Amino acid sequence: MSRSGALKRLFPLVVIVGLVVAFFAFGLNRYLTLQALHDNDDALRAFVTRHPLLSPATYVAAYALVVALSVPGGAVMTVTGGWLFGLWIGAALALVGATLGATILFLIARFMVGDALRARAGPFLNRMADGFERNAFAYLLFLRLVPAFPFWAVNLVPALVGMRLRSFAAATVIGIIPGTLAYASVGDGFGLYFEAGSGTPLSAVFSPEMITIRVGLAILALLPIAVRWARKRWNP
Repeated sequence: MSRSGALKRLFPLVVIVGLVVAFFAFGLNRYLTLQALHDNDDALRAFVTRHPLLSPATYVAAYALVVALSVPGGAVMTVTGGWLFGLWIGAALALVGATLGATILFLIARFMVGDALRARAGPFLNRMADGFERNAFAYLLFLRLVPAFPFWAVNLVPALVGMRLRSFAAATVIGIIPGTLAYASVGDGFGLYFEAGSGTPLSAVFSPEMITIRVGLAILALLPIAVRWARKRWNP
């Protein structure tokens, strides 16, 4: 490949790196905290109320950008979804945003910078690649359920080993459902709590229905531990 061709293929990676640098240089990471959500609660809720269609689209786009740039904040973004949109809608939007961001990074790695990454892949990525070569879908599903590796790495390696996009997206959606529901539930509870401070009875946060939902989600959140235990038992 010519030098100009190589530069064109590396251009998306350069853009991502530049955006990450700008993200931290402008202090945008300060807004991906629970304290920032609390401080801006009224403004965020007003925006959701005034823009019932734009607000979820903006949330999904912001979530996808956070994941595509691989900056810390995915968990806070999921909590934000439950906070602003409620448990079920917030979780659904978070699933779309996270999967979209992961897919963007997957496509960049496969079609634009795949060769460069393969050439520089160290033992860390090579260990993951071995698992994908045996059974890509099952291994990716396991890594989504049990976050043994960083989320960004799990987005890149499947592209480097030639995993199909459809399988990647399906395993991603299924694998992040338990954690997404758990974090969105936390956000939904926060939202009810702050509403309670302005007149809504605090008992609404601890109603039998909400307690049942949270117990169920807590069980789902323990699923990764069960999967890890089963994997060790079946593969000593």
